[in-house]
Amino acid sequence: MDEGTTISDHLSVLNEIVFELEYIGVKIDDEDKALRLIWSLPSSYKHMQLILIRKLKRLFASKAHKTIIDIVGNQKKYKSEQSSELHRASVKSFIVAPSGQNQQHNTLTRRKSAPPSTLNQAAASGSKRIVLKESSSESELDLPFWQRTWFILLLLLMAISFFGLALFLFLTLDSDYVSTPVSAASEGVQITYGSTIKLMHEKTKFRLHSHDVPYGSGSGQQSVTGFPGVDDANSYWVVRSTDSSKQGDPIKSGSIIRLQHMKTRRWLHSHLHASPISGNMEVSCFGDDNESDTGDYWRLEIEGSGKTWRQDQRIRFQHVDTGGFLHSHDKKYTRIAGGQQEVCGVREKRADNVWLAAEGVYFPVTESK
Repeated sequence: MDEGTTISDHLSVLNEIVFELEYIGVKIDDEDKALRLIWSLPSSYKHMQLILIRKLKRLFASKAHKTIIDIVGNQKKYKSEQSSELHRASVKSFIVAPSGQNQQHNTLTRRKSAPPSTLNQAAASGSKRIVLKESSSESELDLPFWQRTWFILLLLLMAISFFGLALFLFLTLDSDYVSTPVSAASEGVQITYGSTIKLMHEKTKFRLHSHDVPYGSGSGQQSVTGFPGVDDANSYWVVRSTDSSKQGDPIKSGSIIRLQHMKTRRWLHSHLHASPISGNMEVSCFGDDNESDTGDYWRLEIEGSGKTWRQDQRIRFQHVDTGGFLHSHDKKYTRIAGGQQEVCGVREKRADNVWLAAEGVYFPVTESK
């Protein structure tokens, strides 16, 4: 641009640019497109961009004011978005065409004049490139909600699933089938005929236990021991009656009962044979579902004022034939039943005679009609 060019000349050029914008199909009410075309002017017009923008400000009123501030503040961003091809096309020639068919075209030429169609195509192409690039950038940021938050939703779904599983397992557990001695004693559940229980020796906390291993001396019948662990299937005993009592009937103090080993189906038995360690009366398992005798009978004695057998009561079992009490102590086997302690019968009442009902499955009391 020549140094003698005045501001009025530039304003005149601006008016002609506005007409040219309308001519090539860019509506003047689209301020974004107009402003981008202003920034794409040849280098000789760069210092006049702010003047051109002020002119557009009056055309677009208050709405253009915010747009002008945003674009001026991001001038470098718009410059970087212009392609080198657009710069080369705009530098070669720029045609200013006044409106009207009868007026003569005034041409500003820097290197070589080009027909108006060349300018129209270059300007339109440049504006399309800028708008498409902006649209692409906006589409990358404006993602659907589920694509922006899918990871958070996945974590939330997993947390809900784990919580539901934990709640299901908690509600489906039946505490009546697996209970600790402490919780069982605090409940005071009544023991009835048909219940399957574990008997805990009060002093040593060992469970009355049997397995299909015979004694190596004495009667040679199935051995009975005290087992240190809680989780053992060979420590369950089914409480049976010796009379016409039925399943679910309560058991009173003084009742004569039988204890059947659940795993081997043999009965808790005693006789005058000597026990392997202490030499007291041997306690063994004998018989089956179809074979039983008075050597399997035990009288229930409840310590204290209780009348029926409950979990919170201290009890003794006295053998009917020999008169000995079911007994255990801390003398342990070292070979076949290593770590398990001896169970035998003694004639005297001692602290080592006391037992408690522990884990088990307890049938509810049958209501009398």
